[in-house]
Parts: sequence; structure tokens; C-alpha cells
Amino acid sequence: MTTCAIPRPAADEHAPYYGKYIVKVPDGDLCRILTDQLAETRALIGSIPEARGTHRYAPGKWSIKEVLGHVCDSERIFSYRALRIARGDATPLPGFEQDDYVPTGGFDRRTLADLSEELAAVRKASLLLFSHLDAEALARRGTASGNPITPRALAYVIAGHERHHVEILKVKYL
Repeated sequence: MTTCAIPRPAADEHAPYYGKYIVKVPDGDLCRILTDQLAETRALIGSIPEARGTHRYAPGKWSIKEVLGHVCDSERIFSYRALRIARGDATPLPGFEQDDYVPTGGFDRRTLADLSEELAAVRKASLLLFSHLDAEALARRGTASGNPITPRALAYVIAGHERHHVEILKVKYL
């Protein structure tokens, strides 16, 4: 089991927009939280019949598979940002347009099991990254999407972003 004692980020370590995700993360060992969260999310995915994977709760909304693909894409991007900033790269990092990524991701052509496996692989990489960052690296400041952010904040954003989308799946899709 990977562990990491990552303190909760201060409000000045991220754009206000990310506060809605960070607040969803309980206190405790963040790597344990991310590991447990992955198991819970994978169990949820495993309970969804494959035929329901392309379900959309309203016209123009993402399918269940697209939501899962978005969570994978976002975690990859957040982790990449954390890596660059933690390593001292001061280059401002661009934003990404989620509504452009999802349609080109082809997620509805994949199985729920395949998306679950991808989420597990992405999470494993994130856990390995964050568990080996020291306090100095976690607190480094960088810029992403025109806003200041730290790797510590990005770790919490990853956890809260997944929690946000799992809540939506439970409430609006299932």
C-alpha cells in the first residue's frame, strides 16, 4: 500500500474553481484515500451493465463511458501538471477543453471494463508520483490555465474531481 502524507492545500495554492473539488476530499492519508476511492469507483463501474454504458441522462450530456473517459483524461493532465511543477518547470501550462477531448476520445466504442482498467493504470501512476514527492516539491508553485497551482493542490483536485463525477453518476445516471 502506497502512503503519502500530503497536507491539504491552502486557498492560495489553486484557482478558486478547484475549491469545489478539494472540499470533497476527506482528511487523512491522501494515497490511502485515492486507493480506496479507486476500489469504490471500480466496484461501481463493475455493477453497471455494459448495455447501459452509453446511457445519457439528458440530450447533449456525456454518456457513462464518456464520464469515465473524462475522469481518466483529467487525472492524466492533472498528474502531468503536478510532475512538471514538482520538478521545478516554471513554464506556464495551458488549459484543456474537456468538451473537445470527450468527443474525440472514442469512449463509447470501448467497454466499461476497459475504461475501468485504464482508470486503475492512471491512478497507479498518480499514486507512484505523489508518494515520492517531498514536501518541497509538493509545495512548489506553478501556473496552469493561467492560475497558480501546486502539486499538493493537484493531488487533491484529482481525488475531488473523481468524487464529483462519481456522485453525478450515482445521482443522474444510475
